[in-house]
Amino acid sequence: MFQKVLIANRGEIALRVLRACKELGIQTVVVHSTADSDAMHVRLADESVCIGPPPSRESYLNIHQIVAACEITGADAVHPGYGFLSENAKFADILAAHNITFIGPSGDHIRIMGDKIEAKRTAKRLGIPVVPGSDGAISDEKEAKRVAAEIGYPVIIKASAGGGGRGMKVARSEADLEVALQTARSEAGAAFGDDAVYIEKFLEKPRHIELQVFGDGAGRGVHFGERDCSLQRRHQKVWEEANSPALNSEERARIGGICAKAIADLGYSGAGTIEFLYENGEFYFIEMNTRLQVEHPVTEAITGIDLVHEQIRVASGGGLSVRQEDIKFNGHAIECRINAEDPRTFTPSPGTITHFHTPGGLGVRVDSGVYSGYRIPPYYDSLIGKLIVHGRNRVECMMRLRRALDEFVVDGIKTTLPLFRDLVGNPDIANGDYDIHWLEKYLAEDD
Repeated sequence: MFQKVLIANRGEIALRVLRACKELGIQTVVVHSTADSDAMHVRLADESVCIGPPPSRESYLNIHQIVAACEITGADAVHPGYGFLSENAKFADILAAHNITFIGPSGDHIRIMGDKIEAKRTAKRLGIPVVPGSDGAISDEKEAKRVAAEIGYPVIIKASAGGGGRGMKVARSEADLEVALQTARSEAGAAFGDDAVYIEKFLEKPRHIELQVFGDGAGRGVHFGERDCSLQRRHQKVWEEANSPALNSEERARIGGICAKAIADLGYSGAGTIEFLYENGEFYFIEMNTRLQVEHPVTEAITGIDLVHEQIRVASGGGLSVRQEDIKFNGHAIECRINAEDPRTFTPSPGTITHFHTPGGLGVRVDSGVYSGYRIPPYYDSLIGKLIVHGRNRVECMMRLRRALDEFVVDGIKTTLPLFRDLVGNPDIANGDYDIHWLEKYLAEDD
């Protein structure tokens, strides 16, 4: 087991990892920008190192400074959390060159899954069902028209190096294709420095289903069930559930078995999430995230397994602590992402939290790094906390969520709490009857 882990992140995920390390008896080091000097994870860590000014590129994305912090403090491993450098293959390689363990997969696996075209090829080779589309990047408009005609309209054009909805455009006819192709390329080049794009069949009313997987790097793989992340705004997840209201146990076992086998065959090490669009009983691979997900607590709630403990165990050479037959699914869990944003316009709302009170009781968990008097800086993601509730079934979970939302108090800034109070009372949400377009339509109607 590691002696000292450096946590290369901030906010709620830094605190989440810190807690896991303390439970395992591991010394902790956190890095922080000058804007985060008074953050909760900085206060609670055994050691802290300031690595730069507020802009991420000068602090949380500054590989040189983070490696220097490891060497100064004697950290023998780094947990990257999510975002920032968590899927940066160069960072993983540099740590390895300095004999520091990256708590995550190899740089090679990060590269494969970071390239959406190569990821799709790899998924297909491993037996994972994929969306019909181009075999690689589209070279020109002529090829785009040929591929679109073969798979049928509507189609979606995606950035090869993309994510977060950038570089994605839908074409419903050949007449739309030229503009969509040019726009997607332009956005991809500006956002990722790579204008390569590919084409896939556009599904009209799919759900977003993702499988939590783990590999030990030595040919063993398991899955921890699925999460339904269909409630999204601008391709950003807002509400996540485990298990999905749309799947039955047979479908869960089938797609879970496919994913666990793929991870084993790939020789993958650590946590990963294989994401799908799901429509009419069929799964279609869209990407794999080679890190811990924001929504991992709902999986922990229904399995009783600490996924960060598992990450650390695997990275330290201890292997997986469970076999597939040991993983049981108990009840239902929902996570709401609480952002410092206007609940109608979603404009960021940084500022000082004058009062902060979290709900409690059976089956209620809040992951947050903020507190009364804390000033939210304007430089980073607006996520300030996650409310996770668990119940014996979905009905109980929804009732518990309603109660917990009523107890949650954040004063001094605007948050998305009012949105969730609306959603929990909506009949479609209560019935689990929604797809990836539902929330944006709901918000548009509300306007």
